[in-house]
Amino acid sequence: MVMKGKKGLIVGIANNKSIAYGIAKACREQGAELAFTYLNESLEKRVRPIADEFGSDKVYELDINNPSHLEALTASLEKDFGKIDFVVHSVAYAPKEALSGKFVDTTKEAFDIALGTSAYSLVSLSRACLPVMNDNGSILTLSYLGGPRYVPHYNVMGVAKAALEASVRYLAVDLGRQGIRVNAISAGPIKTLAASGIGDFRMILRWNEVNAPLRKNVTTDEVGNSGMYLLSDLSSGVTGEIHYVDGGYNIMGMGMDETDAQGHTILAWDMQK
Repeated sequence: MVMKGKKGLIVGIANNKSIAYGIAKACREQGAELAFTYLNESLEKRVRPIADEFGSDKVYELDINNPSHLEALTASLEKDFGKIDFVVHSVAYAPKEALSGKFVDTTKEAFDIALGTSAYSLVSLSRACLPVMNDNGSILTLSYLGGPRYVPHYNVMGVAKAALEASVRYLAVDLGRQGIRVNAISAGPIKTLAASGIGDFRMILRWNEVNAPLRKNVTTDEVGNSGMYLLSDLSSGVTGEIHYVDGGYNIMGMGMDETDAQGHTILAWDMQK
Protein backbone atom coordinates (compact mmCIF):
# COMPACT_ATOMS: atom_id res chain seq x y z
CA MET A 1 0.00 0.00 0.00
CA VAL A 2 1.25 3.44 -0.97
CA MET A 3 0.85 5.06 2.46
CA LYS A 4 1.80 2.10 4.65
CA GLY A 5 3.90 3.28 7.60
CA LYS A 6 2.96 6.93 7.05
CA LYS A 7 1.46 9.00 9.87
CA GLY A 8 -0.49 12.18 9.30
CA LEU A 9 -2.69 14.90 10.73
CA ILE A 10 -6.06 15.92 9.26
CA VAL A 11 -7.11 19.44 10.28
CA GLY A 12 -10.57 20.81 9.52
CA ILE A 13 -12.72 17.77 8.87
CA ALA A 14 -16.40 18.61 9.54
CA ASN A 15 -18.34 15.50 8.53
CA ASN A 16 -18.28 12.60 6.08
CA LYS A 17 -19.09 14.92 3.18
CA SER A 18 -15.99 17.07 3.73
CA ILE A 19 -13.21 17.10 1.17
CA ALA A 20 -10.88 16.40 4.10
CA TYR A 21 -12.88 13.23 4.74
CA GLY A 22 -12.25 12.07 1.18
CA ILE A 23 -8.52 12.66 1.60
CA ALA A 24 -8.46 10.90 4.98
CA LYS A 25 -10.35 7.95 3.51
CA ALA A 26 -7.96 7.57 0.59
CA CYS A 27 -4.92 7.80 2.87
CA ARG A 28 -6.33 5.27 5.33
CA GLU A 29 -7.21 2.84 2.55
CA GLN A 30 -3.58 3.02 1.48
CA GLY A 31 -2.33 2.20 4.98
CA ALA A 32 -1.78 5.57 6.68
CA GLU A 33 -2.25 6.12 10.41
CA LEU A 34 -4.23 9.29 11.10
CA ALA A 35 -4.88 11.91 13.77
CA PHE A 36 -7.67 14.48 13.67
CA THR A 37 -8.56 17.86 15.15
CA TYR A 38 -11.85 19.50 16.10
CA LEU A 39 -12.66 23.16 16.59
CA ASN A 40 -15.11 23.00 19.50
CA GLU A 41 -17.35 20.69 21.51
CA SER A 42 -20.09 20.73 18.89
CA LEU A 43 -17.73 19.57 16.13
CA GLU A 44 -16.01 17.08 18.43
CA LYS A 45 -19.21 15.03 18.35
CA ARG A 46 -18.86 14.79 14.56
CA VAL A 47 -15.12 14.22 14.38
CA ARG A 48 -14.71 11.43 16.95
CA PRO A 49 -16.96 8.96 15.08
CA ILE A 50 -14.95 9.68 11.91
CA ALA A 51 -11.70 9.03 13.79
CA ASP A 52 -13.18 5.76 15.07
CA GLU A 53 -14.16 4.83 11.52
CA PHE A 54 -10.54 5.21 10.46
CA GLY A 55 -9.19 3.35 13.48
CA SER A 56 -7.81 6.37 15.31
CA ASP A 57 -8.11 7.46 18.93
CA LYS A 58 -5.92 10.50 18.39
CA VAL A 59 -8.24 13.50 18.32
CA TYR A 60 -7.10 16.95 19.44
CA GLU A 61 -8.87 20.24 20.12
CA LEU A 62 -7.59 22.96 17.81
CA ASP A 63 -8.77 26.50 17.27
CA ILE A 64 -6.22 27.33 14.61
CA ASN A 65 -6.28 31.01 15.61
CA ASN A 66 -5.28 30.14 19.20
CA PRO A 67 -1.47 30.01 19.69
CA SER A 68 -1.78 27.93 22.86
CA HIS A 69 -3.77 25.30 20.95
CA LEU A 70 -1.03 25.12 18.32
CA GLU A 71 1.61 24.67 21.01
CA ALA A 72 -0.43 21.90 22.61
CA LEU A 73 -0.88 20.26 19.20
CA THR A 74 2.89 20.04 18.70
CA ALA A 75 3.29 18.41 22.11
CA SER A 76 0.44 15.96 21.51
CA LEU A 77 1.78 14.87 18.14
CA GLU A 78 5.25 14.33 19.57
CA LYS A 79 3.83 12.29 22.46
CA ASP A 80 1.52 10.14 20.31
CA PHE A 81 3.58 9.75 17.13
CA GLY A 82 7.09 11.00 17.70
CA LYS A 83 7.18 12.16 14.09
CA ILE A 84 4.56 12.54 11.37
CA ASP A 85 4.82 12.44 7.59
CA PHE A 86 2.01 14.64 6.35
CA VAL A 87 -0.49 17.37 7.25
CA VAL A 88 -3.82 18.23 5.62
CA HIS A 89 -4.96 21.83 6.13
CA SER A 90 -8.69 22.12 5.39
CA VAL A 91 -9.58 25.35 7.15
CA ALA A 92 -11.47 28.37 5.79
CA TYR A 93 -13.90 30.87 7.21
CA ALA A 94 -15.36 34.27 6.46
CA PRO A 95 -18.31 36.01 8.14
CA LYS A 96 -21.51 35.24 6.25
CA GLU A 97 -22.22 38.88 5.51
CA ALA A 98 -18.88 39.13 3.70
CA LEU A 99 -20.00 36.49 1.19
CA SER A 100 -22.92 38.50 -0.12
CA GLY A 101 -23.34 41.91 -1.68
CA LYS A 102 -20.36 43.77 -3.14
CA PHE A 103 -16.74 43.00 -2.35
CA VAL A 104 -16.05 46.73 -2.06
CA ASP A 105 -18.25 46.78 1.04
CA THR A 106 -16.14 44.21 2.89
CA THR A 107 -15.29 45.46 6.37
CA LYS A 108 -11.74 45.39 7.71
CA GLU A 109 -12.87 43.07 10.48
CA ALA A 110 -14.32 40.55 8.01
CA PHE A 111 -11.23 40.86 5.80
CA ASP A 112 -8.89 40.19 8.73
CA ILE A 113 -10.94 37.19 9.90
CA ALA A 114 -11.08 35.65 6.43
CA LEU A 115 -7.39 36.14 5.65
CA GLY A 116 -6.24 35.07 9.10
CA THR A 117 -8.34 31.93 9.34
CA SER A 118 -8.19 30.85 5.71
CA ALA A 119 -4.63 31.78 4.67
CA TYR A 120 -2.36 32.65 7.59
CA SER A 121 -3.50 29.49 9.38
CA LEU A 122 -1.56 27.43 6.82
CA VAL A 123 1.60 29.28 7.87
CA SER A 124 0.98 28.89 11.61
CA LEU A 125 -0.02 25.24 11.30
CA SER A 126 3.04 24.44 9.19
CA ARG A 127 5.30 26.15 11.73
CA ALA A 128 3.67 24.24 14.61
CA CYS A 129 4.08 20.89 12.84
CA LEU A 130 7.64 21.39 11.60
CA PRO A 131 9.33 20.17 14.83
CA VAL A 132 7.51 16.83 14.55
CA MET A 133 7.64 16.34 10.77
CA ASN A 134 9.93 13.86 9.10
CA ASP A 135 12.16 15.11 6.33
CA ASN A 136 10.58 14.47 2.92
CA GLY A 137 7.12 15.02 4.42
CA SER A 138 4.17 16.67 2.71
CA ILE A 139 1.74 19.48 3.55
CA LEU A 140 -1.49 19.86 1.60
CA THR A 141 -4.11 22.61 1.66
CA LEU A 142 -7.39 23.19 -0.18
CA SER A 143 -8.08 26.09 -2.52
CA TYR A 144 -10.68 27.02 -5.11
CA LEU A 145 -10.85 28.70 -8.51
CA GLY A 146 -12.32 31.79 -6.83
CA GLY A 147 -8.76 32.68 -5.77
CA PRO A 148 -7.14 33.34 -9.14
CA ARG A 149 -10.45 34.23 -10.86
CA TYR A 150 -13.72 35.97 -10.07
CA VAL A 151 -16.53 33.69 -8.89
CA PRO A 152 -19.93 35.18 -7.93
CA HIS A 153 -20.68 35.35 -4.19
CA TYR A 154 -17.14 34.29 -3.22
CA ASN A 155 -16.00 37.83 -2.43
CA VAL A 156 -13.42 38.06 0.38
CA MET A 157 -12.95 34.29 0.41
CA GLY A 158 -11.56 34.59 -3.11
CA VAL A 159 -8.95 37.03 -1.85
CA ALA A 160 -8.17 34.66 1.02
CA LYS A 161 -7.70 31.74 -1.38
CA ALA A 162 -5.39 33.87 -3.54
CA ALA A 163 -3.30 34.57 -0.44
CA LEU A 164 -3.40 30.89 0.45
CA GLU A 165 -2.06 29.90 -2.97
CA ALA A 166 0.74 32.47 -2.71
CA SER A 167 1.56 31.08 0.74
CA VAL A 168 1.89 27.60 -0.77
CA ARG A 169 4.61 28.86 -3.10
CA TYR A 170 6.58 30.69 -0.40
CA LEU A 171 6.30 27.81 2.07
CA ALA A 172 7.40 25.38 -0.64
CA VAL A 173 10.69 27.27 -0.93
CA ASP A 174 11.21 27.65 2.82
CA LEU A 175 10.47 24.02 3.65
CA GLY A 176 12.04 22.53 0.54
CA ARG A 177 15.42 22.67 2.31
CA GLN A 178 14.11 19.90 4.56
CA GLY A 179 12.62 18.02 1.65
CA ILE A 180 9.12 18.94 2.84
CA ARG A 181 6.71 19.55 0.00
CA VAL A 182 3.80 22.01 0.10
CA ASN A 183 0.95 21.83 -2.41
CA ALA A 184 -2.71 22.75 -2.81
CA ILE A 185 -5.67 21.08 -4.44
CA SER A 186 -8.15 23.39 -6.15
CA ALA A 187 -11.29 21.28 -6.20
CA GLY A 188 -14.40 21.91 -8.22
CA PRO A 189 -17.61 22.79 -6.36
CA ILE A 190 -18.83 20.04 -4.01
CA LYS A 191 -21.78 20.06 -1.63
CA THR A 192 -19.96 20.47 1.67
CA LEU A 193 -20.78 22.27 4.90
CA ALA A 194 -18.48 25.12 3.91
CA ALA A 195 -20.15 25.45 0.50
CA SER A 196 -23.55 25.95 2.12
CA GLY A 197 -22.54 29.51 2.94
CA ILE A 198 -22.02 30.46 -0.71
CA GLY A 199 -24.98 32.15 -2.38
CA ASP A 200 -26.57 30.47 -5.43
CA PHE A 201 -24.35 27.44 -4.89
CA ARG A 202 -26.76 25.19 -6.79
CA MET A 203 -26.30 27.39 -9.84
CA ILE A 204 -22.51 27.18 -9.48
CA LEU A 205 -22.73 23.38 -9.29
CA ARG A 206 -24.92 23.22 -12.39
CA TRP A 207 -22.76 25.64 -14.37
CA ASN A 208 -19.62 23.65 -13.59
CA GLU A 209 -21.33 20.38 -14.52
CA VAL A 210 -22.52 21.69 -17.88
CA ASN A 211 -19.36 23.53 -18.85
CA ALA A 212 -16.52 21.34 -17.56
CA PRO A 213 -14.83 19.23 -20.27
CA LEU A 214 -15.79 16.04 -18.41
CA ARG A 215 -19.39 17.30 -18.15
CA LYS A 216 -19.67 16.43 -14.47
CA ASN A 217 -18.91 17.65 -10.97
CA VAL A 218 -16.15 15.91 -9.07
CA THR A 219 -16.68 13.80 -5.94
CA THR A 220 -14.93 13.81 -2.58
CA ASP A 221 -13.47 10.41 -3.48
CA GLU A 222 -11.90 11.84 -6.63
CA VAL A 223 -10.41 14.76 -4.75
CA GLY A 224 -9.36 12.39 -1.96
CA ASN A 225 -7.40 10.19 -4.35
CA SER A 226 -5.58 13.21 -5.75
CA GLY A 227 -4.86 14.38 -2.21
CA MET A 228 -3.43 10.98 -1.29
CA TYR A 229 -1.13 11.17 -4.31
CA LEU A 230 0.19 14.59 -3.25
CA LEU A 231 0.75 13.36 0.32
CA SER A 232 2.50 10.16 -0.73
CA ASP A 233 5.96 9.45 -2.09
CA LEU A 234 4.39 9.11 -5.55
CA SER A 235 4.60 12.91 -5.79
CA SER A 236 8.11 13.21 -4.35
CA GLY A 237 9.14 15.61 -7.13
CA VAL A 238 6.11 17.92 -6.82
CA THR A 239 5.94 21.05 -4.66
CA GLY A 240 4.52 24.56 -4.82
CA GLU A 241 1.75 23.39 -7.14
CA ILE A 242 -1.96 24.20 -7.32
CA HIS A 243 -3.43 20.94 -8.59
CA TYR A 244 -6.89 21.29 -10.15
CA VAL A 245 -9.42 18.52 -9.60
CA ASP A 246 -12.49 20.06 -11.22
CA GLY A 247 -13.34 18.04 -14.32
CA GLY A 248 -11.15 20.41 -16.32
CA TYR A 249 -13.36 23.45 -15.72
CA ASN A 250 -10.34 25.69 -14.97
CA ILE A 251 -9.12 25.47 -18.59
CA MET A 252 -12.29 26.95 -20.04
CA GLY A 253 -12.36 30.48 -21.43
CA MET A 254 -16.06 30.39 -22.34
CA GLY A 255 -19.02 28.16 -21.65
CA MET A 256 -19.35 24.91 -23.58
CA ASP A 257 -21.32 25.19 -26.80
CA GLU A 258 -23.26 22.98 -29.22
CA THR A 259 -24.55 23.55 -32.75
CA ASP A 260 -28.21 23.21 -33.67
CA ALA A 261 -29.57 21.85 -36.97
CA GLN A 262 -29.25 25.28 -38.60
CA GLY A 263 -25.59 25.59 -37.59
CA HIS A 264 -26.24 28.17 -34.88
CA THR A 265 -24.22 27.99 -31.67
CA ILE A 266 -26.20 27.31 -28.52
CA LEU A 267 -24.64 27.48 -25.07
CA ALA A 268 -24.86 24.16 -23.27
CA TRP A 269 -26.20 26.05 -20.26
CA ASP A 270 -29.22 27.19 -22.32
CA MET A 271 -29.75 23.70 -23.71
CA GLN A 272 -29.65 21.81 -20.42
CA LYS A 273 -30.83 24.11 -17.67
